Amino acid sequence: MKLSSRGRGCCVGGSRERGPPPRSPFVHQLRFSPLEKAKIAFMTLTLFPIRLFFAAFMMLLAWPFAFLASMGSDEQELEKPLSWWRRIVDVLLKAIMRMMWLAGGFHWINVKGRRALPEEAAILTVAPHSSYFDAIPVTMTFASIVMKAESKDIPVWGTLIKYIRPVFVSRSDQDSRRKTVEEIKRRAQSDGKWPQIMIFPEGTCTNRSCLITFKPGAFIPGVPVQPVVLRYPNKLDTITWTWQGPGAFEILWLTLCQFHNSVEIEFLPVYTPSEEERKNPVLYANNVRRVMAEALGVSVTDYTFEDCQLALAEGQLRLPSDTCLLEFAKLVRSLGLKPETLEDDLDKYAASAMKMKKEKVDLKEFSAYLEFPVSHTLENMFTLFDENEDGVIDIREFVIALSVVCKPSKTLETIQLAFQLYQSESGTITEEDLAHILKTAMGVSQINVTHLFRAVDEEEKGKITYDDFYTFAELHPHFAEDYLYADQMGAESSLETSSLSAPNGICTDFSPDNTEDKNKPLQKKLN
Repeated sequence: MKLSSRGRGCCVGGSRERGPPPRSPFVHQLRFSPLEKAKIAFMTLTLFPIRLFFAAFMMLLAWPFAFLASMGSDEQELEKPLSWWRRIVDVLLKAIMRMMWLAGGFHWINVKGRRALPEEAAILTVAPHSSYFDAIPVTMTFASIVMKAESKDIPVWGTLIKYIRPVFVSRSDQDSRRKTVEEIKRRAQSDGKWPQIMIFPEGTCTNRSCLITFKPGAFIPGVPVQPVVLRYPNKLDTITWTWQGPGAFEILWLTLCQFHNSVEIEFLPVYTPSEEERKNPVLYANNVRRVMAEALGVSVTDYTFEDCQLALAEGQLRLPSDTCLLEFAKLVRSLGLKPETLEDDLDKYAASAMKMKKEKVDLKEFSAYLEFPVSHTLENMFTLFDENEDGVIDIREFVIALSVVCKPSKTLETIQLAFQLYQSESGTITEEDLAHILKTAMGVSQINVTHLFRAVDEEEKGKITYDDFYTFAELHPHFAEDYLYADQMGAESSLETSSLSAPNGICTDFSPDNTEDKNKPLQKKLN
């Protein structure tokens, strides 16, 4: 794949911005000075256990109130104004939750702007979503949220969740996403009978360096929303909990070891959609995101939760944090290839590539091959693979890249397909072929596969079969770390894998799938 000499980001075609690669929104790194380490050690032995005890005590104290208030509540009662005793419970629970955050070092919470009434804005869209500490505005407002159905079964926490009347999403119900959107729409159009719904439209946690693509689910009802932005202006960022970085308990420990933790919650003016935005939830979501990004002073990016899954998929090949395949995945979506049919598309394109008499094609032939008309998006995708800038690309690279995007955790399936595309009549490939395969599969400009190839080629024939590679991979499941990352990129340049299969925040993804509409930094073609 063609990568520009000084590209920033992964954008293709057009002008090039100079500078270092952008910070990945899914990565968070913490570095401590010796003094900070000494402070953390001291606080761990003194303040941390006290804070942890009081925070846990406050949560346990809130449980009986939430339990009693939730007993016997049916839907008709929930749509009625709160009775006097429930109002008292509401005030008590908010006070207890505030004491819990106080115990955690959030001595004061800076609130800007005015929270709209439910009649003015039934939905609160909150961003950026970067931590489970984003629950602070939830406990301050007791707005309903969208949660996984499994959350209600968690001891203590599940009872507190049920008290705020969330919208539950069930993984076991294939139709759950559609039902969830319908329920949000019903509540949003109830003229204030239901509590406001607080939604984190990014669908996953980021490091707040930018706003990633908003899921359209919150915007499908077409009602006014109130954007809410979060800031954590702390000198040391122990708050952020992303897919790569400190784990959940480590974040809790480090945060409780800080003497004071700052948080700002700003309620922006209510955003009323135009008629065009009501008909187009994606446009509505993008415009609200732009308003929130301006308020935060950050950029927007077209990266999505699916890109996060791609970058951190469990497989033998772990993608670099600035892999060009994230840009490719973005272009695949923009081109109109649907996630639900992507595997069928892959099979079709792979079979077609194997039948082609030549591997190199120009833009017109690429358009005919994909069965898409020439467009700006198609030109950008073509440029991404135009390695020599001679107006032709190797169609096999497109198939390999599409396989990674389609099946990011199934490394060996992608490599097997690549062998079928590159192998000679004897079923073998050379070291040069393996280099082409792996650099495309990882979205990098260069890669040294000499050590790996020699390890697989035990008989020193100068060529290997897929069976040779498969046998080697079975015996050495961490072959990439042992033979690629150590030599080429350094172990820490690749993203840590994650076992999480859902967003690691408090708001699950519920948007319908078919919603209309280090040695050397890796560099890539610019947009």
